[in-house]
Amino acid sequence: MRRHRPILAARPSAAPAAAAAAAAALALLAACALIKPKLEPPRLSIVSVEFGRSDLFAQHLLVRMRVENPNDLALPVEGVSYTLDIAGEQAAQGFSSASFTVPALGEAQFDMNVTANLAGTLLRLFAHGVPSGEIDYHIVGKVRLARGLLRSVPFEQRGKLTLR
Repeated sequence: MRRHRPILAARPSAAPAAAAAAAAALALLAACALIKPKLEPPRLSIVSVEFGRSDLFAQHLLVRMRVENPNDLALPVEGVSYTLDIAGEQAAQGFSSASFTVPALGEAQFDMNVTANLAGTLLRLFAHGVPSGEIDYHIVGKVRLARGLLRSVPFEQRGKLTLR
């Protein structure tokens, strides 16, 4: 009589080895979560603005930006994107695909292409009367990093523009 061999057979030593491998993988993932750096958002400000071609519906600008790094490690920037709202209306979008490094606790400058619809935004603002005093603005975006565990750092700023 011929004995049939089982197709799948569990080896007694395979179960503890698999459990140990799973535990090691979980421990590695937990360690990665612990060493993932917590980065403070960078601060961006405008250095200069050059006007490009424009019409009533869109203004194309080349904006020189300064980025300040409040962190104690360098930021290898791969690109920056943002949107700007003025008084609740989207007024501009910008991007830069320039690669540069912002030193730890330092700053760097870069150029950003900006497409704005300032005329449309101003028309909507003035439709309810001439605004006076201050107007709220909101800028939000992401700094994309070239390497590291954390690949993008969001930033957001709110403030007021004074009308004169």
